[in-house]
Amino acid sequence: MIANISSGKDTAGLIRYLYGPGRANEHTDPHLVASWDGYAPDPGRTADAAATRKLLVADLDLRVRQAGDRAPQRHVWHCSLRATSEDRLLTDEEWAEIARRVVHATGIAPDGDPDGCRWVAVRHADDHIHIAATTVRGDLRKARHWNDYLNAGHELESVEKDYGLHQFIRGDRTAAKRPSRAEQEKAHRTGRPQPAREQLRTTVRTMVSASANPEEFVRLLQDTDGVLVEVQHFPSGDIRGYKAALAGDVNAAGEPVWFSGSKLAPDLSFPKIRERLSATEAPEPNSKPHPWHQATATAERIPHRLEQKDDNASQAHLAALGEALDALPLIAPTSLRPNLHQAATAFERATRSRIRPDHQRSRALRGAVRAMLREPTPRDGAALAMFLDAALLAVIAAVRWHEKHHNQQQVLAAQQALVPLQAAYNDAARAPLASLANRRPPRPAAERHAEVIRHTVPEHADGILNSTSWDALATALSDARAAGHDPARLLKHAADQRALDDARSPARVLIWRIERMSQRPAPSARARAAQARSTAITRHTPRPQAAAAVAVLAERPVNRRHR
Repeated sequence: MIANISSGKDTAGLIRYLYGPGRANEHTDPHLVASWDGYAPDPGRTADAAATRKLLVADLDLRVRQAGDRAPQRHVWHCSLRATSEDRLLTDEEWAEIARRVVHATGIAPDGDPDGCRWVAVRHADDHIHIAATTVRGDLRKARHWNDYLNAGHELESVEKDYGLHQFIRGDRTAAKRPSRAEQEKAHRTGRPQPAREQLRTTVRTMVSASANPEEFVRLLQDTDGVLVEVQHFPSGDIRGYKAALAGDVNAAGEPVWFSGSKLAPDLSFPKIRERLSATEAPEPNSKPHPWHQATATAERIPHRLEQKDDNASQAHLAALGEALDALPLIAPTSLRPNLHQAATAFERATRSRIRPDHQRSRALRGAVRAMLREPTPRDGAALAMFLDAALLAVIAAVRWHEKHHNQQQVLAAQQALVPLQAAYNDAARAPLASLANRRPPRPAAERHAEVIRHTVPEHADGILNSTSWDALATALSDARAAGHDPARLLKHAADQRALDDARSPARVLIWRIERMSQRPAPSARARAAQARSTAITRHTPRPQAAAAVAVLAERPVNRRHR
């Protein structure tokens, strides 16, 4: 069900239209289905329709006249509610109840409020009604109906479920503006694969993902072939904003067709870009793991982050994930780029909502991605497959987060991103998984690893041991043992850190986690002894005492290089 809300000055004109024949004689049997008190005069059910219309207008405008100069100039609130062609025919009684729910949700006439605004709901077609209201309350104050469009949309979501109607995909006014019909026709006429607006949006997003600071973003954008950039400055010399155009894309006067950042997408204005890039963690040499591993570890934590109550931080993690997907086509093998570009383009809509992101909370992923771009891409493809595996589960978590917040367009966008992202992952993982499987350990070693699997992840054991990736996982566990790690400890850590229920292949999830963790230096004998003491204390000490004992152990100077 679709709502369309507008405002006006002329109550009489709106009522005349609702009860008239329509612009093409499309109105049939106009009549009231509901009103503010249930007793409003109905011009559609009386012999003298003109006189009754005047009475109805007078009743609706009563408080407007009483408020006098205090009444808002645009005091008419008009909301049309239209069912889709797939919906069943609703009765007058059902439309009346829907109208009451909408005026309550929007603040026009809250339930139980004797001073709510006066309103009527008129039906003059099978598939829709019109709600006409005047926005002066009984206490002569102006109605509080801010965000009425969004609130009406949320209520209509519930209406669709309650009445078994088609579930309409709604927006929240944070989507990037679509190219106009003229822009699309121009692209077709000039042989461009996309309208200029969409091509520039992709280019700007890619440059943002590759930049470590606002100045670098401007520099990279200016150096991009085929893109014209004009930068505006404050009198102080600081950058105020920018606009971009495609070379050769001109208007009738032969001038470039410029787009400011905010015209490309709400989050591509220069102030928004500066806010994001100012919250990018600068990588410190020799103090962190390999950038690909660091980016993967940070992406792996996104599903957990999205389960927390800090929505501003969650929104920031989704924005950073979008930047990571934007960056991947720059460094991925050529064969993977079409799918990665398609995934990034689809997920772009899922990176924004009405919730303001706290970009300081996603510094780690943003910084790791920038560092990743500055490192040579590993040739074996394992690092890329690891990251894509983590990104898949993060996108699945994004679907759930947006569903929880009723962001239907974002849910659809994240779901659409999964298909090309999964395809890119399958291509990236094929060679490194085959290489691991070809080195499968001897049968006794594989059986030992299988026993560890049954003990550590019993709920997934059958699926893992019967999967085509089991040989590769057994090899990863054997490699970890050869590097001095305890396979059982690594496997438990891997299972605890990842949401295996969302994974299409739990075995592959564990492979990449163990592969990455096993490349860290193995703990020394003293460190393993400390771990064993910590485990024993945790098992045999009441929880508060155990926490205190582990804290004491953490303060001891035991092989701090590997902590």
